[in-house]
Amino acid sequence: MAEQSVLTKIVTITCKQQVVRAVRFNVDGSYCLTCGADKKIKLWNPHSQILLKTYGGHANEVVDAAGSCDSSHIISCSSDKSVILWDVTTGQPLRRYRGHASSVTCVKFNEESTMAVSGSVDNTVCFWDVISRRQEPVQILKDAKDTITSIQVTDHEVLTSSVDCHMRLYDMRVGKMLSDYIGHIITYGSMTHDGQCYILSCTDNTIKLFDKDSGELLNTFSGHDSKDFLLENAVNEKDSHIISGSATGEIFYWDLVSSRCTQKLIQGCKPVVSLSHHPTDNFLLSSSEDEVVLWGVPKMDN
Repeated sequence: MAEQSVLTKIVTITCKQQVVRAVRFNVDGSYCLTCGADKKIKLWNPHSQILLKTYGGHANEVVDAAGSCDSSHIISCSSDKSVILWDVTTGQPLRRYRGHASSVTCVKFNEESTMAVSGSVDNTVCFWDVISRRQEPVQILKDAKDTITSIQVTDHEVLTSSVDCHMRLYDMRVGKMLSDYIGHIITYGSMTHDGQCYILSCTDNTIKLFDKDSGELLNTFSGHDSKDFLLENAVNEKDSHIISGSATGEIFYWDLVSSRCTQKLIQGCKPVVSLSHHPTDNFLLSSSEDEVVLWGVPKMDN
């Protein structure tokens, strides 16, 4: 069984954004973005608690955001139905995309950050060419029958989860779609770093681990309470542990193989909805109400 170092609170940041809807590490884990109910995105160095920049331009709360592969751009989405591409340095919006008919719930860049992919309450997934000046989506996926709750993008695949209880995996190279009926509303889907499994958070208070190629259910993780919250999950940098927040203020770590809960972090008594794990190191960001906590292993003094 994989050993997991015990994490402790390193930093607590009060974001002053009313409620933080999402927290996201950037590509190398040195910075993070917080998306606020105050209609703004904030860029932080979470390790030193420094606020670097604030991005304002959405007309309603910001629900999700992502940094580009070179950290020069941010893509964000909002319940104002728009997706905005930002210049990180100037803080200015470069493009505003308005192809969705309802709130936009999630957004990601592809690996080269040439394309942004967004999902919405209008049941669609839109692909935006962020290099050209084109304002319309280059492609729209209309397979879902209800709200898209999350999107993950790899070099050639797009994984979507939906309130219609389906996970859909699109292979963009060959134009193929695999759909799996899970039986419960899926609030969030993620993938292991090795690309072999996907992890689905469901409203039945479970997280399910599936083999991507066979579609076989490999493991189920439970103990947390989702209530009516759209909880996110994460996987640590070694693919050894699955992580989830809970409506009761805790963060659960489960061993990926044994499904045993190996540690429980207490953020407070408010729901821990959004999580982001550092891409290469043992750090975790979690958000609850207006607070973001950076968890890690304390450095030993020599």
